[in-house]
Amino acid sequence: MEIRQLITFRTVALTLNFTRAAEALNYVPSNVTMQMKALEEELDTQLIDRLGKQIVLTDAGKRFLFHAEKVLNSLDEAQLAMKENDELTGTLTISANEVLCSYRLPAVFRSFRSRYPGIRLIFRPFGNDQLKPSLYEGRTDIVFMLEEPVRSTNLSIEPLMEEPFRLLVAPDHPLAKKANLHPEDFQGEPFLLTEKGCTYRTLFDRSLEQQGVNEGITNLEFTSAEAIKQCAIAGIGIAFLPEIAVKAELERGELVSLPWEMPDLQIVTQMLYHKDKWLSPAIKAFLEITRDVIALK
Repeated sequence: MEIRQLITFRTVALTLNFTRAAEALNYVPSNVTMQMKALEEELDTQLIDRLGKQIVLTDAGKRFLFHAEKVLNSLDEAQLAMKENDELTGTLTISANEVLCSYRLPAVFRSFRSRYPGIRLIFRPFGNDQLKPSLYEGRTDIVFMLEEPVRSTNLSIEPLMEEPFRLLVAPDHPLAKKANLHPEDFQGEPFLLTEKGCTYRTLFDRSLEQQGVNEGITNLEFTSAEAIKQCAIAGIGIAFLPEIAVKAELERGELVSLPWEMPDLQIVTQMLYHKDKWLSPAIKAFLEITRDVIALK
């Protein structure tokens, strides 16, 4: 088994495309195919399934990717130890949901890039349900999650900031002028929400039910926080969004926060990475920058 085969396998696993993997490695596609075939023959197991033009990792491939990452990370560590200059280099892969990518991470990325220009920073968009699996499978180095406090025996988890959520409407909405709200005030009102399965959507549904708001309402579901915000501004319904996503609109008076308390709703921006992952100098630098930029409140 050769190091180049492990590098090729990791690149194929990340791109899930032979052509893109070949371009990233400066190989011809046939070279990638040949190396993957040789690796599978040596391991006597199938690492990828070829579904027409689409490829996916098999269960064995997912397990092998974790170990291949450990080998390649150890090699990176050895190479970095031999370098005499102080400039950090390498590649760092980050993932987060739409809200954190748009409103929390840009300041982190800007600070990191200005201080460590030699490190290649890659952002991979994954849905909420894929963030933790991407750490286990070695597809990302660090992920950020916006949900209730996470617990895990295999992941290192750092809470960074509590994120208040708001119920929001357009200024001319009938509920915008009310000083106090009661469950019956929401009867017949459409709520603009993320899709079911999102953690804070689940917590929100539970909070409404506990407060007696569970009948006579309509839910309109979206995959984008920006779409929810724009629909609320247009007067279509009541949006449920984190305060960070609507700060500018609240300041401009385009949205109004409703006086409705959700005391059991605790949602936190959290930074996660695998406990067994070698923390390269690049990863350590990113963790420190993030802690400096996003302080726990």
